[in-house]
Amino acid sequence: MTHIFRTLVAMSHFKCLLVLGLSCFALSALAQHQPIMHIQRATAPIKIDAVLDEPDWQLAATANNFMQYFPADTSLAKAQTEVRMTYDDNFIYISAVMYNLATDRKYVTPSLRRDYRGEANDGITVVIDPFQDNTNAFQFGVNPFGVQREGLISNGGSSGADLSLNWDNKWYAEALIAEGFWVAEMAIPFKTLRFREGSLTWNINFYRIDSEYAERSTWTPIPRNFDIISLAFMGQLQWDEPLRKPGANIALIPYTAGGYSQRFFKGNERVSINPESNLSFGGDAKIAITSGLNLDLTVNPDFSQVEVDQQVTNLDRFEIFFPERRQFFLENADLFADFGTASLRPFFSRRIGIARDESTGVNVQNTIPAGIRLSGKLNDNLRVGLLSMQGASDAAIGLPSLNYTVATMQQKVFSRSNISAIFVNKQAFLNDSDPRYNGNLDQYNRTAGVDYNLASRDGRWAGKFFYHQSFENNQPDDAYAASAQISFNNLNWDIFAVAQSVGDNYNPEVGFARRRGYQRTAATVFYRFYPNSSIINNHGPGIDYDVLGNDTYGITDYDINLMYRVSFQNTAFFNIRLREEYVYLFSPFDPSGTGGLKFSEDTDYTYRMVIASFNSDRRKLFSFSATTRAGSYFGGSRFFVNGSLNYRFQPYGSVSLDFNYNKIELPEPYNSAHLYLIGPRFDFTFSRSVFWTTFVQYNSQIDNLNINSRFQWRFKPVSDLFIVYTDNYFPEHFTTKNRALVLKLTYWLNV
Repeated sequence: MTHIFRTLVAMSHFKCLLVLGLSCFALSALAQHQPIMHIQRATAPIKIDAVLDEPDWQLAATANNFMQYFPADTSLAKAQTEVRMTYDDNFIYISAVMYNLATDRKYVTPSLRRDYRGEANDGITVVIDPFQDNTNAFQFGVNPFGVQREGLISNGGSSGADLSLNWDNKWYAEALIAEGFWVAEMAIPFKTLRFREGSLTWNINFYRIDSEYAERSTWTPIPRNFDIISLAFMGQLQWDEPLRKPGANIALIPYTAGGYSQRFFKGNERVSINPESNLSFGGDAKIAITSGLNLDLTVNPDFSQVEVDQQVTNLDRFEIFFPERRQFFLENADLFADFGTASLRPFFSRRIGIARDESTGVNVQNTIPAGIRLSGKLNDNLRVGLLSMQGASDAAIGLPSLNYTVATMQQKVFSRSNISAIFVNKQAFLNDSDPRYNGNLDQYNRTAGVDYNLASRDGRWAGKFFYHQSFENNQPDDAYAASAQISFNNLNWDIFAVAQSVGDNYNPEVGFARRRGYQRTAATVFYRFYPNSSIINNHGPGIDYDVLGNDTYGITDYDINLMYRVSFQNTAFFNIRLREEYVYLFSPFDPSGTGGLKFSEDTDYTYRMVIASFNSDRRKLFSFSATTRAGSYFGGSRFFVNGSLNYRFQPYGSVSLDFNYNKIELPEPYNSAHLYLIGPRFDFTFSRSVFWTTFVQYNSQIDNLNINSRFQWRFKPVSDLFIVYTDNYFPEHFTTKNRALVLKLTYWLNV
């Protein structure tokens, strides 16, 4: 085993050399052809009503001849689109006419809630890259019902995960459905965007999703093997005069929040705790230092989430990652959050505002009196980020006041690549009023690192190479994380390889590291066939392996997969794999997830299984997704299925049921288990500004029934009233554990 592991490590070193050669090759890619759209200043006011009767729309240049992206990418779109643009001192105006082949069309929307997402919805979207770096962009979209969505694209839009719709800002849109077509009209304030003063050209693209023909089309052609948000393929927007700074750009976002909560149990012990109530005030300020650089200030931020996290059944030996949703961290989030890889981040913002009560092992909220965040562009090629937040001391859990500071920079190199650096500091502060905190002044945890993000001009090659080091008071050896990865994508091939090494003592306390003390090598190869079929769009086989180990134990984990995937013309998708998996336990572990007798350390297990998943056609009123696995498991067997059933009451909302079931059978004396996680969700949108969502989660693993009901009224753009009710029960007797009621009001005020 040790010999095999050393061979794999040697192979990973070879891959690193290969990657360096490939990165040089990527730089030689030829430039892409850019279509050009001209924009000129409006001569009269534009009213946002989706009625295009202003003379400036007749004079504006037209972006048309949209190319099909899906189901093929070699012909003009069946359903054509025409887009026009104009502007004045305050707004960019966009109008779009989406033509249909049928006059009695019915359009698809999941609801009237803002920030819809999916490949089966009707909509028109504009992607704007003001600095022309082909790496970061703004996205604005609207559907036939006038529902808006806005988002930020990072990392060149190489995958759907690079689009975040959590970002909110002020802009305006309306839509109108007519016979044989529908119309959208948008007004985007210059103050909403970040751009270089005096610029004459931006990158821009438009894409449309049409549910009738399951067709996706783009103005600038994008090969269908890339994601539709790819920034490697952008047109050019040419302004008729240099752009001016849009004047003072300051937004104040105050909030007030009040709440009631009561606990009836501490663990499984019934307690009598009086109800608690609280009232808090605070807010954020967004100040544009330049047209490309933004300063965010926050005072007493309310970091409680109005949206509940979706629970998971945890059968893993390592920590589970939950994404950031808090608005303060979202603009230019990639400048802070995208260092490293998904399971190995030097900075993870959800560590801020949360502390751990070491006496109970429970995470508790930690008050943040104030914070500051500077982020954006210094010039066309250099982005910077600086974040500093102060946490309050908490005598009840012996927590001193902590400062969290993060500094980053990102320098563009070559066509679309960049070199980035990060420094993270968590520093304890002396509290003279409480002797328990004395001596903590020198307590710190720091992480520093450098990343090189490779992206070729034509989008085929991408990669990431990084080295990170953590630092503590008594600095141990092997406190590092290093990785090299490369991917290649063309019409037929999808190839990925990675080599990682993480030291035994790597400890980014403000980051996320699922595990440490390992070397890893992994690779995936997929091939795609494109048949001449009315049912199947593409299909093909794949092979995948992932091996982890270290010098002490040799190989500790591996999985090898033979795969096949099928993408259908109606947007459905099927994937199946045969897997062999190996686990070496270097510490005791209960694979049933029930807290039973643990399997001993220094034992190993090999098991085989079948894994399959299917996503149905989401254009239908009823749709579903499901993933299942069946096979051997730690000397026994495991059957697992999870997924979601959805029914849409268009356009007013949906009812869905998320489900997760694990049947685990292990030999005596170990626990077998039937674990259920069932989550019905009721999502109603009474209008484009009034929403009500109720989410129920029954989790047998933690013996809990959670009810979360949230009312939201968006009474002005980016200004909301939330009323949230949460209850947790013991499901067997429906006995209340704790409950809370929260009211939160936020208001966005432009100064």
